[in-house]
Amino acid sequence: MRNILVIGSGKSTSYLIKYLLDKSETENLFITIGDININHASKIINNHIRAKAIILDIFDLDSRKEAIKNADIIISMLPARLHIDVVKDCIEFGKNMVTASYISPEMEALNDKAIEKGLIFMNEIGVDPGIDHMSAMKVIDSIRANGGKMILFESFTGGLVAPESDNNLWNYKFTWNPRNVVVAGQGGAAKFLQEGTYKYIPYHRLFRRTEFLDIEDYGRFEVYANRDSLKYQHVYGLDSIKTLYRGTMRRVGFSRAWNMFVMLGMTDDSYIIDDSENMSYRDFVNAFLPYSPSDSVELKFRHTLKIDQDDIVWDKLLELDIFNSKKMVELKKATPAQILQKILMDSWTLDKDDKDMIVMYHKFGYELNGKNYQIDSTMVTLGDDQTYTAMAKTVGLPVASATLAILNGKITTPGVQIPITKEVYEPILKELADSGILFKEKEVPYHGYNPLNI
Repeated sequence: MRNILVIGSGKSTSYLIKYLLDKSETENLFITIGDININHASKIINNHIRAKAIILDIFDLDSRKEAIKNADIIISMLPARLHIDVVKDCIEFGKNMVTASYISPEMEALNDKAIEKGLIFMNEIGVDPGIDHMSAMKVIDSIRANGGKMILFESFTGGLVAPESDNNLWNYKFTWNPRNVVVAGQGGAAKFLQEGTYKYIPYHRLFRRTEFLDIEDYGRFEVYANRDSLKYQHVYGLDSIKTLYRGTMRRVGFSRAWNMFVMLGMTDDSYIIDDSENMSYRDFVNAFLPYSPSDSVELKFRHTLKIDQDDIVWDKLLELDIFNSKKMVELKKATPAQILQKILMDSWTLDKDDKDMIVMYHKFGYELNGKNYQIDSTMVTLGDDQTYTAMAKTVGLPVASATLAILNGKITTPGVQIPITKEVYEPILKELADSGILFKEKEVPYHGYNPLNI
């Protein structure tokens, strides 16, 4: 029997574990899920005879090493910063490992050792990063194989609420880590290529320079730029490309409203708010506004940000109940971003019957025989419920598929890597399609870069 160790059993592991359990008989698998809290894992396993949940503290050196030593392959679903100790154990005991996280510099530094030992450390094989890599490289490789030259590539992904559960004015709810939403875009200017020219968008302008796009059957969306659109330029073999732009998708109107928080400084995570635990939501908002002996907090807010009375942005702010003087922050030594996150979670947490949605869009522009062509590729996946979410499906299934492919010798190239080769993406994309994660690709007239407000 082949033993798979899954470290971490958060919300993104439901489909991952189900996939492995469904194949445990035919593939002769036994799945061990290790976590400091095994409640979620135990629920998904549901007393399956080919699985068990164990309490595993990764900071407990002996128990961690013992668990890794006894496994045939490791899946780490831990936060990215915690992978490094696990992967060092994998090198010590000669184990392959799969993660959905970005490759860290510490992980990259182990590439030579991995190759030397013939080990596969597959990273960035979730949804974004992951499915975005595989679906993009499939089309890019096809264009090149037919003699085409890439001149434009745009790629956007959004974790959103499904249309049937979209019942607030922001058209948004948290489907992933709320903190990542609140601090998105910070830490440097967004960088991308437009018609051969480097472009930069500083954080304070990020949410006012958006691009619109339409997805068939799902309407219009807006995107704001990722911090570094050029991160994968060389990796994808796009060194001579003229336009390269990657971004995050939201429903139209979200970014303009979100920019209110950015302008006031409420998304800042670099300092502590004094006496934060005794502040009301209203106190928190007022802390960022000028003093007035007579004007209300609402009036000062409108005046400072120049919000007209009939502006839908105002209705969105009221919907969040941010001016409530009775609701308390109750967080000690909290940053503005942490307080804003707490306030938003009151309104943007998925309800019991809500479903989420993953949307992905790629635009490929290429030159062939002196003419320019364009392919649009879109994917929409809807969640089933609060356990089997679209996010869990699009993160967990590619991780599980890659794990089995490595176990079965279908992926053999060693080293620290991401899924951009045919050896990896062809079988996994086929399996994802069989599970309903499908890309619709179509040739459309070439429009070039369509920046709108960029």
